[in-house]
Amino acid sequence: MSNVLEVKNIEKYYGNKSNLTKAIKNISFNVTKGKFVGIMGASGSGKTTLLNCISTIDRVTSGKILINNQDITKLKGNNLNKFRREKLGFIFQEFNLLDTLTAYENIALALTIQKVKPKEIDERVKEVAKKLNITDILDKYPYQISGGQKQRVACARAIVTSPEIILADEPTGALDSKSARQLLETFEHLNKNLGATILMVTHDAFTASYADRIIFIKDGKVFNEIVKGEDSRKQFFEKIIEVQTLLGGDLSDVI
Repeated sequence: MSNVLEVKNIEKYYGNKSNLTKAIKNISFNVTKGKFVGIMGASGSGKTTLLNCISTIDRVTSGKILINNQDITKLKGNNLNKFRREKLGFIFQEFNLLDTLTAYENIALALTIQKVKPKEIDERVKEVAKKLNITDILDKYPYQISGGQKQRVACARAIVTSPEIILADEPTGALDSKSARQLLETFEHLNKNLGATILMVTHDAFTASYADRIIFIKDGKVFNEIVKGEDSRKQFFEKIIEVQTLLGGDLSDVI
């Protein structure tokens, strides 16, 4: 299987010589096409900075990030905006839906910006809505639907453009336990049945247990990595807890 994402010796520093903060220190890893990878680490470990660099929100100080062999650290201006719009799918903790648009319009927006023909937009929105079981809420506004439904709309928006990789930042953080489980089952469906490649930052071991592989970050470096393999989700969850214990600190503070 080919690598969708290649992170090569990246470093990220903030500040100046007299007050320099090294957020990321020589991190390297790959994500294979069709895999579901989680990133975990203690608060301040650098994992959010790492995701921001991969999502092109932030720029690396040194090193390379390749998505389908394209070095995204060299993209600027309109080329960067086009890449972000067409190649990346984003799922945020707070949904980031536009309140003045219906669920249908929120999902269709990225395609509209890409100047996809209206007929094709309609077909693609309805197809993804059917896959995520949200067809019956397409005409509703965000304030008219539940948190779990909002997050499924956000998932639909993320995958309707057929991105190379979906980047999820604490996707269950704003959800109750039932909605969180439904969302994770949706992620599982996206990954196993639709072949989506997912990179997810999470503080929660239960959420992480749905992934195929977990990369643990500590003090800006890769601390450990575990792969689910043939383990059950329960067994994988227990292994995640073990590594969290090695990371140190209160488990409830691991983020």
